[in-house]
Amino acid sequence: MSGPLLPAALVRWLRSLRFRLLAVTLAGVAVAMVLAGVVLSGFFREHVQRQFEAALMLQLDQVTARLDFDALGQPVIAAQALSDPRWLTPYSGLYWQVDAMAPDGQGRLGVLRSRSLWDASLALQVDALADGAVHAHEVAGPQGAPLLVLERTVRAAGADAARWRLIVAADLQGTQAAIAQFTRVLSLSLAVLLALLAAAAWAQVAVGLKPLKALQRGLQDVRQARATQISGAFPDEVQPLVDDFNAVLGRNADVVERARTQAGNLAHALKTPLTVLEQAACAQAGRDGVTELATLVREQVQVARRHIDWHLARSRVAASAHLPGQRTPLEPVVAGLVRVMNKVHAGRGVDITLALPEAPLLFAGESQDLQEMLGNLLDNACKWARTTVRLQAQAHEASGQPGQIWIKVEDDGPGIGATQRAHAVERGVRLDESVPGSGLGLAIVQDLAVLYGGRLELEPADLGGLRVVLVLPLVDGAA
Repeated sequence: MSGPLLPAALVRWLRSLRFRLLAVTLAGVAVAMVLAGVVLSGFFREHVQRQFEAALMLQLDQVTARLDFDALGQPVIAAQALSDPRWLTPYSGLYWQVDAMAPDGQGRLGVLRSRSLWDASLALQVDALADGAVHAHEVAGPQGAPLLVLERTVRAAGADAARWRLIVAADLQGTQAAIAQFTRVLSLSLAVLLALLAAAAWAQVAVGLKPLKALQRGLQDVRQARATQISGAFPDEVQPLVDDFNAVLGRNADVVERARTQAGNLAHALKTPLTVLEQAACAQAGRDGVTELATLVREQVQVARRHIDWHLARSRVAASAHLPGQRTPLEPVVAGLVRVMNKVHAGRGVDITLALPEAPLLFAGESQDLQEMLGNLLDNACKWARTTVRLQAQAHEASGQPGQIWIKVEDDGPGIGATQRAHAVERGVRLDESVPGSGLGLAIVQDLAVLYGGRLELEPADLGGLRVVLVLPLVDGAA
């Protein structure tokens, strides 16, 4: 069973270039700080121990120099002859001891010892030493204190003289405390240094990636139709990308302009012969009276014009949809269409009411396409309405999703059933032959909306007739 999914924001952060740069930098710095701490702490510990051992070696040399033997060959050390007063203070942390050594390495402990040992003895493991050689050990001393011990074997004068082991020991607690204190200070210092380096890395990444933020804002301006190209000064590493992207935008604009010109030429080339045919049919009807052939020619010419308009609209939108820099205010287009519809349908007494938000809504497309879509919807609503047509518009914006304009056109006409609504947007379908039209209006609107990334929905209206919901891309109105 898989674990819970990470939040989307965290996933985006983990995949970001900022996180990668920071992670690599901080990981490298952290490893360097740890290695530096280990190495510096080791060097300090070794240095302190060497210094401690060197000082203890001086004490061993002093004890060795004060060692003497009586007439029976027994060792004698005058405690008053030793310079350090700690030899005379019980459990002071500085001790000396003399052991008698047998040839097999065994011996008798504590033949002589310093007053600082009081009633304790230093017990060392059997250690075969050459005469004059010095060995170092760490052992537990009086009251369990850790001691550093130096031992040396000496002989009295004479070949058969006995061997004696001289021992000096010093408490390591002070040295260990100094090492621990240094380690704490070093760790704290390295932690502060790590924090400062992390802050510097964050600042470096923020400053280094700032041009990408500017590039992102430029792209958003282009996508939201606030600009046709990316503007601004960028570093040498980013400027070539911006120049190439602007060049692509310019070429796309040129291609769209050529497509529009060719579409206009095609429309002119087709509509002129159709106009000639329509005029010829009207002239023939004027001479001979209205004939069935003339009526048929005029109707088919009108249908052909609607088909031409439909295909040219599709071609134009297919070339220009989602083109950067497109933005059309909704309110002026709606106001103009309402004035036209009031004149066209003046004889029917249809009242067109509007409900638009105070904040201006901007359509991410061309004015001509918006007029084509809304004109078809309003014209259909006015044809079917008894007395009222209502147009509402509002913005819909969801987090992480492009904004949309929802335009609702409804009437109080007879409406259509659910089955008929599914076929109403098919090209050439007319649900009522008694109402004039070519059956292309809703099909054109749906095709244009889809090409812009929107959609068209049909549903029952609160007024009793049909409600048409047109969803189109919204442009952010921020300048």
